[in-house]
Amino acid sequence: MTYTHLTMDELVMIEAYYHQNIAVTKISAQLKRSRMTIYNVINFLKKGHTALDYYRQYKKNKARCGRHKIILPEEQQVYINKKIAQGWTPDVIIGRQEMPIACSMRTLYRRFKEKIFDETTLPMKGKRKPNGHQERRGKQAFKRNIVEREKDYPVFKEEFGHIEGDTIVGVHHKSAVITLVERLSKVIITLKPHGRKANDIENTLNQWFESIPRHLFKSITFDCGKEFSNWKNLSNQHDIAIYFADPGTPSQRALNENSNGLLRKDGLPKEMDFNQVDQTFVSSVANKRNNIPRKSLAYQTPLEVFLSYINESTLSSLN
Repeated sequence: MTYTHLTMDELVMIEAYYHQNIAVTKISAQLKRSRMTIYNVINFLKKGHTALDYYRQYKKNKARCGRHKIILPEEQQVYINKKIAQGWTPDVIIGRQEMPIACSMRTLYRRFKEKIFDETTLPMKGKRKPNGHQERRGKQAFKRNIVEREKDYPVFKEEFGHIEGDTIVGVHHKSAVITLVERLSKVIITLKPHGRKANDIENTLNQWFESIPRHLFKSITFDCGKEFSNWKNLSNQHDIAIYFADPGTPSQRALNENSNGLLRKDGLPKEMDFNQVDQTFVSSVANKRNNIPRKSLAYQTPLEVFLSYINESTLSSLN
């Protein structure tokens, strides 16, 4: 049974019973408290104190209870701030174990909530769309549905070489960046097209496929945007299976959606005009994220995991 502390009302009643010389056993039975609890109060009253004094002493003692707040050493705080600037999150800082941190991951998260460290670096929260939202975009009739992917690749979830793809658009919807994510390694690839029409996307993807070994990647799952309407040409020319997620179902490409949010935060915000940046810039944004350890990768970086799937001959052809 859980113990509860004496209330002020109970203390006043004990004091009244004490002054009436009522036995401790009867007081205990009346208040349904142990005799030891009653004895502690009465012994305090015998010293000339009051029930109010007992309650104040109790509150004072209780204020000293509990665990004291951990104050991290200065060198650990410097290390954490350094990693925050590189885009690391608290779970990565603790899990990677490059430097021992004198607190748990949950405690470190609380330090962010207390604004001891920069809270804006924490992963985004909240719903992007309200309940009941109906998607009206991307209702194309010419796409290969994501259901076919499960039939073509039964071990899809454990197999390297499957990509999720999308575009993120810039200010006034006049520019775009293609984003691709390999599912197992979580490596992000960003490509800068000249525009955001279907031909621009096709030309950029053609150039990219020609620069990498053939059959390095097995499939791509795109968003239902019209910018990918030339998918048949890409599929036939580069012998890669292309599928489309259902409209308004970002959970079918959850890794890509999450990666897009990270890229937005790392240097490709919505208010940026992507026509004013080049391929080197968008690649550097992805490169930063690819070198940050991930908890889901056992605190390895996406680049480290990606390279573990690439043999030396393939790696040499990528240089």
